[in-house]
Amino acid sequence: MTRPTSPTRAEPGAPRPLRASGDSYRATHELPQHLADWQLPPGWSWGAEGVWDQHRHFQEIVDALDRSLSLVSAPDPQHCQWLEAEARGLAHRNHPAAPTTYHYWTAYQETRRGPGYLRRWIAGETIGARIARAGADDVPAVLRVVRELGSALAYLHDAGTVHGAISVETAWTTPMGRLWLLGWQWAVPLSEVPEGLAPDAAKMPLPPEWGDSWAPTAASDQWQLAALCFNALTGEAPPRNDVPPIILVRPDVPPSVAQVMDKALQHDPAQRFSSVAAMIRAMDRIVGSRTVLTLSGEHTAAARESPEVRLRWALADDYEVIAPLGAGSFGSVWRVRDLSLGREVALKLLHPHVARDERAVGRFRREARLAAQLAHPAIVPIYDWDSRGDVAWYTMELAENGSVGDLIERAGARSIAEIAPQIDGVLSGLAAAHAVGIIHRDLKPENLLIDRYRRWRIADFGIANPTGEETTGASGTPAFSPPEQLLGEPQEAPADCFSLAAIVVFVLTGEAPFGDNDPKTILARELAGKIDLSPFPPEIGAWLQRAFSPDPDDRFSDAAAMQAEWRTAATAVLERERRVPWWRRIFGGDETGDGWWREGDAVIE
Repeated sequence: MTRPTSPTRAEPGAPRPLRASGDSYRATHELPQHLADWQLPPGWSWGAEGVWDQHRHFQEIVDALDRSLSLVSAPDPQHCQWLEAEARGLAHRNHPAAPTTYHYWTAYQETRRGPGYLRRWIAGETIGARIARAGADDVPAVLRVVRELGSALAYLHDAGTVHGAISVETAWTTPMGRLWLLGWQWAVPLSEVPEGLAPDAAKMPLPPEWGDSWAPTAASDQWQLAALCFNALTGEAPPRNDVPPIILVRPDVPPSVAQVMDKALQHDPAQRFSSVAAMIRAMDRIVGSRTVLTLSGEHTAAARESPEVRLRWALADDYEVIAPLGAGSFGSVWRVRDLSLGREVALKLLHPHVARDERAVGRFRREARLAAQLAHPAIVPIYDWDSRGDVAWYTMELAENGSVGDLIERAGARSIAEIAPQIDGVLSGLAAAHAVGIIHRDLKPENLLIDRYRRWRIADFGIANPTGEETTGASGTPAFSPPEQLLGEPQEAPADCFSLAAIVVFVLTGEAPFGDNDPKTILARELAGKIDLSPFPPEIGAWLQRAFSPDPDDRFSDAAAMQAEWRTAATAVLERERRVPWWRRIFGGDETGDGWWREGDAVIE
């Protein structure tokens, strides 16, 4: 593919008029018509989700290695050449914000598939959807957008092309905070885009120099990037003309940062930064790569003692701190890059007041040790534990798609068909822990993490106990804790079974089974068995009824027993709905399904 000699899009051709349709990304759960007759390779299967975009459809597809990929196709057969140009261009991009492209399928009658290309499937939401759901971003989050998406644009510009459609709709974020740039159908030479087509004017901010036509340049990319940040900080897109100083609409933005944003949003392209790279350098000079910016813009003593500063000091040159992922009562979790191995991992850090308690540090070390003892596909692996001064941490695999709690908050309740194999996998991992006498004692949606292959995996053994150690105490999360835990009584394997059943109800309905407010009210409902199971299929209702018994002796004895009954119940429900048995659809195997579950058996080191 020949690169343009400059990123100014000066190719000849008729002007591309801007039109506004207002269509946004739309999720689909059925194969679109243009894919209905496709024949997938042996061992491949269609995923459960798809997304419509401008002149493109993205369909989840699971390959023979059990990876979730995105099949990018063009519903209009006249757009095949355009699609191929997009695939070819993206395949030569090598940037963290550009999804990896694996293969292009041309159209052959013998295979009954194509044209389309395969790239990484991105589970998350647009920045626009996140703003609509959770409100405007904070300043550090927006600075990450400038750095990560800005570096992707600078990379494009250096290669001699531009993007032309930067907005809160083409910028995606995963639950773990990773940023992706999409809309790649527009980042091709203008001659490859079918005549008369242009990005939807209602889905992106329009640089003032465009007039009524789509005329993307490196300068307009810069303006759109700054407009995206303006939108993220204020919740609204900036006006096309006379953009107000950002500090007037978001007073807590540090003045030095506001100056960079305002310069990039200048009406006259000549008054903006000379390049996006220059804009990033200006921001980095203000913030610094290894410091923390407070909302006032001053580096105070309190800021120097912030968790990020403490963490950067302790990690030295071993890890690069990228972004915070969350915080709890005992510590915080960070997305970091292991510089020695060149991979991103999650790092769990104890809060300062906790790290000064030797008993707490000892329990923290034990948490890492317990989890590291279990090598199982459904348990998040632990890589390392270390401490320096009063800073203690351990690293674990980064679950790129966040937690099950994030999934339900973002996408709503799920179906039995979707969760059946996931719950089975979690039960298999839990059975591995129970088999060696480890009780988790804090199972909740936030502690089930989702990896890039969409697998649910158990994390956070922070209050777990091995056999022979004290197992009393009112710990855990009330909404998902069994009555004996809320009463401070001893807890054994049936306590974990109760918690997992509560997670199943939450995932199927979007609500905790006994409420999520006052622990005393939750306990009273649990002891009285006050829950309506009639909305669930009878087999699932009976399984839940046994798991929710107030008396631990009347529940499943452990996760292995619970797993056997789950398979029976879920299979009956799905077969009644005349669906392919889920274990065959997910794992393969014969009609009886004998032996399919052995793929998830535990390996104990």
